[in-house]
Amino acid sequence: MFPPSATIALIGFGEAGGILGADLAKRGCAMRAYDILLDDPATREPMLARLAAAGVDPAPSLAEALQGAKLVISAVTAAASQDVARAAGPLLREGQLFLDLNSVSPDTKRACAAWVQASGAAYVEAAVMAPVPPQRLQVPMLLGGARAADLAPALTALGMNAQAVAQQIGVASAIKMCRSVMIKGLEALAVESLLSARHYGAEDAVLASLAATFPSLGWTAQQPDYLISRVAEHGRRRAAELREAAATVSAAGIEPRMALATAASQDALVEAMAEAGISYERESAFSWRSLADRLATSRSGRGKKT
Repeated sequence: MFPPSATIALIGFGEAGGILGADLAKRGCAMRAYDILLDDPATREPMLARLAAAGVDPAPSLAEALQGAKLVISAVTAAASQDVARAAGPLLREGQLFLDLNSVSPDTKRACAAWVQASGAAYVEAAVMAPVPPQRLQVPMLLGGARAADLAPALTALGMNAQAVAQQIGVASAIKMCRSVMIKGLEALAVESLLSARHYGAEDAVLASLAATFPSLGWTAQQPDYLISRVAEHGRRRAAELREAAATVSAAGIEPRMALATAASQDALVEAMAEAGISYERESAFSWRSLADRLATSRSGRGKKT
């Protein structure tokens, strides 16, 4: 479906888009990308440097990114997904295929599909079922849509790990969103439980109890650092995804109490870190205990000032 000479366009060159773009370029694909950071003089040069390092050609506009691309991959934030599909729709042409990787609700995916398909282009939704960085191009993806069964083997030939699960738009995203309620809820629970336990000097006993109850989850190893680091690094993005998950739950006729609470919790940690002047450092090993202590010190300092 995609010969080596075919151009693949990436919309969004953040964490996921950057990894996919770099890995596909290494496999010989002709990659072109557009990111809104190219429009800002303050971020343009760093983004150009990232694109060059990845072997991906920059596109000065969305229209130029889409022009002549056989496959278009949308890898933006949940909040931007509809804007991208709405803007791309009139620019796409019959014969192009739009692959939507964004973590949004089934209703949002169906709205995006309508804008894309009005042009005659094909739309396939993808649900990315694990963090992209560890597995990179091999991260599991579930595909949905009329062309999903055709696209899955074509993506596999490019080195990706794609599986068609439905001909209807919305099933793959429902799987992702319902899973997110659980996975990101666990992250939020870890933040609330362990930062509180640290305050009381009870964290080792709490972790030992969790390990005894759930021995396979690694509570006395790396699991706490991993869970809390995901919120510290990507809390804003994950909160936006949880609001899409809440919309998914609500559309099923169920009150999304846990999804909304999880979104608020993810946002709250990022806000607390910002207020304390703490930034997530990818280059350093993450310690949830260190983060808890720094946040506690910040709270104590603010209390003394008042």
